[in-house]
Amino acid sequence: MSEVLKQQIRELLTRHNAVLLAHNYMRDEVQEIADITGDSLGLSIEAAKTSADVIVFCGVHFMAESAAILSPQKTVLLPRPDAGCPMADMVTAEELRALKARHPGVPVVTYVNSSADVKAESDICCTSANAVTVVRSLKEPELIFVPDRNLGRWVARAVPDKKFIYWDGYCPTHERMTVEAVVKKKAEHPEALFICHPECAPEVSALADHVCSTSGMYDYCRTSPAKTFIVGTEAGILYKLRLDSPEKRFILASPALFCPNMKLTSLEDVLIALQALSPVVSVPEGVRIKAQAALDRMLSIPRD
Repeated sequence: MSEVLKQQIRELLTRHNAVLLAHNYMRDEVQEIADITGDSLGLSIEAAKTSADVIVFCGVHFMAESAAILSPQKTVLLPRPDAGCPMADMVTAEELRALKARHPGVPVVTYVNSSADVKAESDICCTSANAVTVVRSLKEPELIFVPDRNLGRWVARAVPDKKFIYWDGYCPTHERMTVEAVVKKKAEHPEALFICHPECAPEVSALADHVCSTSGMYDYCRTSPAKTFIVGTEAGILYKLRLDSPEKRFILASPALFCPNMKLTSLEDVLIALQALSPVVSVPEGVRIKAQAALDRMLSIPRD
């Protein structure tokens, strides 16, 4: 049945001149059929480069918004409009404006895992891969970091000369991974390297052999001489890790590393979205322009 679904999806993608994007945490079968897989912002950037008229984003709501920000001339579909991000929902534009009013002149660095409205209230955005570079680029000695306190604290260790004002947000999935779970896995697999995402709690990141974004994990595991890895991020990443390095072993650090929002999108949902060309995600132009400015400032920074 899944092969029939995939064929129908491919036919509709061609008919509508559409590109199918799948985040690294999506279900295996969704990643398998996607034109492009990757992290949230990387997908939007790649989609903007294509000649596609329609972007089908298999991810969560803020990711589809990012695609709409960078590709306002394209139609952006989110097959599951109920796929949200709890961390992104932990801060609103109104709440951020109130915090900015209490700290006038302090720049706001906002993680891309946030709504378009919040990006529009920010000075510059960052990803988990470039957050250290973004913070180092700021001339000001103090900054507001929104919304992920764990990513912010991980960046602060690398940039100790800056003062951070943290928003008290977090990723519930990464927050569920405990030190005890990691210690247990390391004891069971002493030959393994432990890699984790900077959205993990600081005490968990402190145990890691390498802390990096999802895309960074692919690169690190592909080039590392190690043969076994304990992986500290959402379970969906295992699909491409195993595809890229079939000779290596990947062990999920904890069964708690499962995001229900990332697993909502099915092949059936993708098919229905393409048949109806709905649900469409769009961003009001006034918000879009401000949010894109924050993204553009980030993209203009030379890479380390």
